Amino acid sequence: MTGRRGGRPLVPAYLSTGGVARPSRAHLERLSVLTGSGEPAPADLPAAQAALLEELEYGSLTLVEAAALLRLPVSAVLVLADGLIDRDLVLARAPIPPARRFDPDLLKRVADGLRDLKRR
Repeated sequence: MTGRRGGRPLVPAYLSTGGVARPSRAHLERLSVLTGSGEPAPADLPAAQAALLEELEYGSLTLVEAAALLRLPVSAVLVLADGLIDRDLVLARAPIPPARRFDPDLLKRVADGLRDLKRR
């Protein structure tokens, strides 16, 4: 069986989640960071969850990055990750918050200082 023109697999995403449509926890977001717990994967792990766990062996990924690597919709990876978290195979943490807003006065002083250095 060959893939479609867009490169998406022919297998519907809901089959990769075992027919589960929604995760059991609401705190996972698109930018939640997933990390493997280091526990060995059980033999009965579904193929899609095993693929996600394998991607996490190389380091932490956001949910969106994992979805891109697995070529699955984010909603499907959300369900897969949720199942792995329930089995203590994956750890998840909230997205990294954006940096605090810069101080415009400090930025102006730095720019002025750089101009002074350039003139010397």
